Amino acid sequence: MSTVAPTASRRTGGADVVRELAQVLGAFLLYNLGRMLAAQELDRADAHAGGILDAERWLRLPTEGSLQAWALGHDWLIELANRYYVSVHFPLTIAVLVWLYRYRRPAYTWAKRALLTATGAALVFHVLVPVTPPRLLSSLGMVDTGHAGGMSIYQAPVLSSLSNEYAAMPSLHVGWALLLAIVLIAACRSRWRWLWLLHPLATLFVVVSTANHYWLDGAAGAVLVVGALWLTRPVGRTSQAEPALLGRRTT
Repeated sequence: MSTVAPTASRRTGGADVVRELAQVLGAFLLYNLGRMLAAQELDRADAHAGGILDAERWLRLPTEGSLQAWALGHDWLIELANRYYVSVHFPLTIAVLVWLYRYRRPAYTWAKRALLTATGAALVFHVLVPVTPPRLLSSLGMVDTGHAGGMSIYQAPVLSSLSNEYAAMPSLHVGWALLLAIVLIAACRSRWRWLWLLHPLATLFVVVSTANHYWLDGAAGAVLVVGALWLTRPVGRTSQAEPALLGRRTT
C-alpha cells in the first residue's frame, strides 16, 4: 500500500491547522493594535468607570473591593488568581480551538466565527467607550495584585506597548471563557462536559479579585459572546444542527 496519499494528507492537515491558527492569532494581534489606536482619555475613562459603579450600586451588587479584600486574606488564592489571569486565558482558548478543529470541525467553525465577531464588537466598544479598570481607579483603593506579585502582563515591555489599559468593558477574558464552555457543552456528550461552566465562573472571580474588571464588565462580555454565538449559530433545525456540531453525519 502506498504511503504517499496519507503523508500528503497529514501535510495538508498540518498546513490547515497552521493557517487557521494564523487567522486567529492575526485577528488577536489586530485587536490589540486597534486598542492601541484608541485615545486614552483618562477623564472620560474615569467617568465611564464611575457610571459602571453607580449601576452596580443600583443593582445592589457586592463591591469589587469586598471580594478582593476576602481574596487577599488567602495568599495562595490571590497568587492562583494572578497566575490564572496571565496563563490560562489565551493558551486555553488556542488549545480548545485546536481540539475542536481536529475532532469537532463544525463546532470549531462556529466557535471561530463567534469569537471573531465578539472580539470585533468589543474592539469598537473599547475604542469608543474607554473605561478605567478598578486597579487604576485611585478612588477605589484596590490593589493591582498582578503588579504587586510581579505577574502583571503590563510589566512586560513588549506586551505593555501593545496594550491599552483603559479598555475594561467588556471583559473578553470572561466572554471567551463562556464561549469555550458553551461550544464544548454543545459539541460533546460526556456528562462531565457541564464542568466547563466552571471556567467562566472562575474567570469572573479572577478578573474581579485581581482588580482588572468590574462585575458588569464580565456581564457585558457574557452578553456579547452569547449574542455572537446566536448570530453565527449553525443554520437548520435542532435535530440537524446537533449532529453537525458533534461532527457526525445526519441520516
